[in-house]
Amino acid sequence: MYNILTLNKISPVGLNKFDSAKYTCGECEKPDAVIVRSASMHDMDIPESVIGIARAGAGTNNIPIDKCSEQGIVVFNTPGANANAVKELVICGLFLSSRAIIKGANWAQTLKGKGDEVGKLVEKGKSQFAGNEIMGKTLGLIGLGAIGRKVAESAAALGMKVIGYDQFLPAGTEIAGTEIVDDIEKIWAESDYISLHLPLNDSTKGMINADVFAKCKDGVKLLNFARGGIVDSASLISALESGKVSSYVIDFPDDSILGVDGVIAIPHLGASSAESEENCAAMAAEQLIDLIETGSIKNSVNLPAVKLEKGTKTCVFCKESAADSVKALGKVLGEGAKNAYAYIALEGEVEVAGEGIIRTRVIK
Repeated sequence: MYNILTLNKISPVGLNKFDSAKYTCGECEKPDAVIVRSASMHDMDIPESVIGIARAGAGTNNIPIDKCSEQGIVVFNTPGANANAVKELVICGLFLSSRAIIKGANWAQTLKGKGDEVGKLVEKGKSQFAGNEIMGKTLGLIGLGAIGRKVAESAAALGMKVIGYDQFLPAGTEIAGTEIVDDIEKIWAESDYISLHLPLNDSTKGMINADVFAKCKDGVKLLNFARGGIVDSASLISALESGKVSSYVIDFPDDSILGVDGVIAIPHLGASSAESEENCAAMAAEQLIDLIETGSIKNSVNLPAVKLEKGTKTCVFCKESAADSVKALGKVLGEGAKNAYAYIALEGEVEVAGEGIIRTRVIK
């Protein structure tokens, strides 16, 4: 029997993937694997029994990746499972940043109790909430992964000119209605709207700063449904005060930007749809089942992909026989391979040792 630790409320669509004859899900002392959504694991003492952690979502900032790699724990995410939910909110963000919808709606509530005067007051006061249409405007996308591509296609269908930049995009990639550029400076110079779709890491933290804003059009609208730390808050506030940025839509607000004029703060609702939670939970469960039962790895953020068919008698990396595979794997690691992870299918127990080998497991 395998134990799956759940650190958040996980959709039954995902948990039902686990055969109750083989798995128990919930709280347990010696879990074989973990499913997590937003709960932070950085201060958690991860049991030695854990071989895999599945994040039911795209970002893995709440998981100590380096620590897991040192322990030989496979960390998964679920890329694309919540892409449509985030895309729809980004498109909503385009409209919210353009039409003063939220301010107008809040103002309308203040007319309660005015009786027959409401109609006239609405007509008189609506001009203060005038905005602009998105059709014909230029949307610049930074990051063209699963979400960025969907946003590009939808924005193009709404009549926007779309330009996109992604330094990791394979050569020759095409996206309907999108001009893919190889110079990020074109995004800053030409975009009326800029939408961020990239991870938060050492290279992206604070990348949207005063220097970038200086290169943008006056009145540019910025959408951030990626991570808050990508935008330098102090630089943003200055850009909003000067009018360089006319609107900032953020799905990851912090105290420094709440209440700032021009900021539309959304409480991390990008993937908060019933369909998204179901899709992420199902993908996370399937990945853990494959890892536990066959040793296969797909969508890992810290270890290479591995596809091991049942009955395999050779190392998936070294292609040696079972008897020689441990020695061969040690040689590969000794020659400088990083994050190598291999399963060897054997009928019985085996004593495994070798330089560079962090963890081994026998699947019967």
